[in-house]
Amino acid sequence: MKNLFIKVSVVFLFCAMFSVAVNAQNTFNKGDKVIGAGLGVGSTWSGYGSAIPIFANFEVGIKDNLFDDKSSIGVGGYFGFASSKGLTCLFPGVRGALHYQFVDKLDTYAGLMIGLRFWSWKSTYHYYGSASGSDLIVPFFIGARYYFQDNLAGFAELGYGVAALHLGIAYKF
Repeated sequence: MKNLFIKVSVVFLFCAMFSVAVNAQNTFNKGDKVIGAGLGVGSTWSGYGSAIPIFANFEVGIKDNLFDDKSSIGVGGYFGFASSKGLTCLFPGVRGALHYQFVDKLDTYAGLMIGLRFWSWKSTYHYYGSASGSDLIVPFFIGARYYFQDNLAGFAELGYGVAALHLGIAYKF
């Protein structure tokens, strides 16, 4: 899974570097608010299980023109949930992302999240018992939102959270 993440990240960044923007209007600016939700693929919370992880995120644009007129910074929150075969995990966190628009209608970004992973395990067999715990997570992520309409986008993110790949819908207001 780690090799797949690295390969997809390199391809994504390579494509982004060589994209040509022609009269693109920024898709993420200071003051924009984006809320998203979706499903995870490639669980990062356990080596087994069949449940599909779910997540939600929120972001607000706080700074425009960091490098030039196509760059911006956003901050927000993240919450993920996954449960299967007696194991339940919660992933709350805060995130910051650097956005750069290479092509029209496509918001590309990379960022860092600081969060916690809370987990609990309860055996399906009474004699094995249960356990719980938490730990700090500081994952890096890359992503892209493609706006089908001015305020509605589909998005994908690679990185650590409730899953290695997050797919979802985002709404900007």
